[in-house]
Amino acid sequence: MSEQIKTEATSLPDPTQVREIMLEPYPAKTKRKRAKQVLVNDPETPPKIGANSRTVPGIITQRGCTYAGCRGVVMGPVYDLLQIVHGPVGCGFYAWLSRRNLARPDTGESNFLQYCMNTDMQEEQIVFGGEKKLKQAIQEAYDIFKPKAIAILSTCPVGLIGDDIHSVAREMKKKLGINIIGFSCEGYKGVSQSAGHHIANNEVFKHIIGQDDTADTAKYTINILGEYNIGGDAWEIDALLKKCGIHVTATLSGDVNYGQLARCHTAMLNTVMCHRSINYIAEMMEKKFGIPWIKINFLGAESTAKSLRKIAQYFGDPELQTRVEEVIATEMTALQPVRDEVAAKHRGKKVALFVGGSRAHHYQDLFEDIGMKVVSAGYEFAHRDDYEGRHVLPTIKIDADSRNIEELHVEADPERYTPRISAERRTELVKEGLSFSEYEGMMAQMKKDTLVIDDISHYEIEKLIEIYKPDLVCSGIKDKFVIEKMGVPCKQLHSYDYGGPYASFSGAANFYREVDRMLSTKIWKFVVPPWEKEPQLEANFVHNVRIKDTKKETKKAA
Repeated sequence: MSEQIKTEATSLPDPTQVREIMLEPYPAKTKRKRAKQVLVNDPETPPKIGANSRTVPGIITQRGCTYAGCRGVVMGPVYDLLQIVHGPVGCGFYAWLSRRNLARPDTGESNFLQYCMNTDMQEEQIVFGGEKKLKQAIQEAYDIFKPKAIAILSTCPVGLIGDDIHSVAREMKKKLGINIIGFSCEGYKGVSQSAGHHIANNEVFKHIIGQDDTADTAKYTINILGEYNIGGDAWEIDALLKKCGIHVTATLSGDVNYGQLARCHTAMLNTVMCHRSINYIAEMMEKKFGIPWIKINFLGAESTAKSLRKIAQYFGDPELQTRVEEVIATEMTALQPVRDEVAAKHRGKKVALFVGGSRAHHYQDLFEDIGMKVVSAGYEFAHRDDYEGRHVLPTIKIDADSRNIEELHVEADPERYTPRISAERRTELVKEGLSFSEYEGMMAQMKKDTLVIDDISHYEIEKLIEIYKPDLVCSGIKDKFVIEKMGVPCKQLHSYDYGGPYASFSGAANFYREVDRMLSTKIWKFVVPPWEKEPQLEANFVHNVRIKDTKKETKKAA
């Protein structure tokens, strides 16, 4: 089949025909919806994509829930914030360091990452309410651990029965004298884990950021937003910035403590890695405290160099800019032999990426470094601005799902609002090419006629592999083994499968080598999926079938 849809100009399949093949089996209603989410890219005029819409039931999505986005992604890596999951124990398991968010607290600091704390709601609490049990859990946790602060994170049953975690938080805060914060992040509350990111941003901004006005004494201070230190990525970035003389006040939220979050509003600049998960805090901090933000990416050698230059350009110190160039030159020299070796072996090979956050976009830079072609990419839980760029924000209509999430009204703090740079300096930097509060989106960087697929289904990814025959697929945990059973190596980019770090120049070298090992091994040629050994049951979608009531038909006949 794939041979029949090759274009004459290239060895790649015709993406328009691939799209039609993917959509063809769906029922009419599903097909109309998926047609908006499976698009052929044009970087000059990115097409409007149907992102952030609910998954069709039964389509088998890679997405997580709202609770996963709040507890697992944004809040999970804060190592000295004691976090209690209010709900049945099943969902509590997800709080058990499943994303490999690494931390190395200073001597004497608490580290709760290895704990899984849960109220273990039973039938009695589901029927009569679980607030009493939640209060007991908070008291017990406080008596044992004496934490600086406690977070309460609710799961689906809590919202369904109406437990008021916020009143419990206020009561116990008054009793214990520490900050206690409630996160109403029930799993069903939004389209995907993206809703959980938003909820976490709101509560962190309201209840933690700004609690401590003690500023770091370093000359150049920044926050890194949307970096979660999976596999040690944040450590590599921090080490690189230290070489340049740039101090990280807080990384939200990789290897970060409560105190760093409380004073991160004192930094001179916010830099945003994962746009989707943290852009809310970036916007709110600028409005309230006057901290501008810029989009950066420390995945890939060229993108890392570009990000360092953008930060140095912002501060405008010639001495800093010189130092940054020296660091880039040194790091590039050390990296180049590995990069050249891997590129010589794998240049031109095909890769597809379907992961959440910014990874389906950022990792394209790493593959570009070694000359590999991205034939298709997509996010799990992105919004239109992640694909098309932030310029589309005014055109996005607020739907019922989005209204479930509180939109904070933020104003300038009368005492602490301090523009970090003057309006004149900002205008000057914009003229020099430095963009503020801007993200161009994934589509603008992807090649023309590549396939962009939002919330890809298992059927679609199998069909894509069958037709495109990619040499490597980057995806998540849920479909990793399906891909590998098809004889295609899969680089799992949610928690790195015990690999990493991949950020910064040293991380890029790790990634190049791992890609080389995956593509060089012959093991994939020996993989025989079970469906090739055993007969399969095949079925087709049936449209508008009327099921007769046999009892009524029998009575009429009688």
